[in-house]
Amino acid sequence: MTQDKLMMMDTGLIETYYAKENGYHPFFIREHWQVAQLNYLPWLSFTTIERLEQHQQTDEIFVLTKGRAVLIAASMENSMVNFECILMKPGVTYNIPVNAWHSIAMDEDAEIIIVEKSNTHLGDVIYYPLSEMDKNKLKNQILELVQTSNY
Repeated sequence: MTQDKLMMMDTGLIETYYAKENGYHPFFIREHWQVAQLNYLPWLSFTTIERLEQHQQTDEIFVLTKGRAVLIAASMENSMVNFECILMKPGVTYNIPVNAWHSIAMDEDAEIIIVEKSNTHLGDVIYYPLSEMDKNKLKNQILELVQTSNY
């Protein structure tokens, strides 16, 4: 990652990290775990989720630090996708367990910290493309949640 995408400051004992650019930025990777920052991407807007993902080797922790975001989990029954959506609250820690289908929908100001097993983004990702019917169902569920919330 280039320095223009990630601001890192080392003052001796304390290191700080912050990604300014949109996208997924794993910035603190250690032997067994990593921390990343996810900033808004157009295909993760409230109306454009096209796929779910699953990790078979790690839980995934999400913490909203700025903006609005909806965390999406899904179960599959008889080729039907059932969505569970929650409007994230800043500073609250959310966990998606290993093997759970999930995604995230964000507004343009959203920033999310993600903690997971190291290098998950490089190999432990399975994608499930949503049908048009499922995309519409999810979009409507997300918009209803966002529009009816007091947050």
